[in-house]
Amino acid sequence: MSYTTSYYHIVFRTYRSEQTIAIEHERELYAYIHGIVKNLEGQTYRIGGMPDHIHMLVSLPPTLSLAAFVQRVKTDSSKWLKMNPNFPVFRGWATGYAAFSYGLKDRDMIIGYIMRQKEHHKRKSFEEEYHAFLEENGISIEERYFLRDD
Repeated sequence: MSYTTSYYHIVFRTYRSEQTIAIEHERELYAYIHGIVKNLEGQTYRIGGMPDHIHMLVSLPPTLSLAAFVQRVKTDSSKWLKMNPNFPVFRGWATGYAAFSYGLKDRDMIIGYIMRQKEHHKRKSFEEEYHAFLEENGISIEERYFLRDD
């Protein structure tokens, strides 16, 4: 028997950061993504976001890579969103994503951060938030490609 625990704070955005996730229907999307995570034998701790991006705190089974997980979540949710009349202008997810690993001691902090997304983005744009996350986690940013979809 293997014993593992990893918490991932995953952030991904809509294609070209378009405002295509209707706030009045976002809970439908979050519930759908929760179902994807459950089917992949992962655990969802919190999903939240804004009309142009999603934050998730999840743990994954040791048999599933982070890249495969994100690809599956984005692919399956994209198909669902494009067929759902409550998201008529959704065109897809951007190709990239960010993922940061945390331990049990940080879990509640990240959950709180995700819960406060609407409040947080009254003061800070997604671009500023994303840039800060990457810098805080020691990830080099190639500015000419930052948040580009073309």
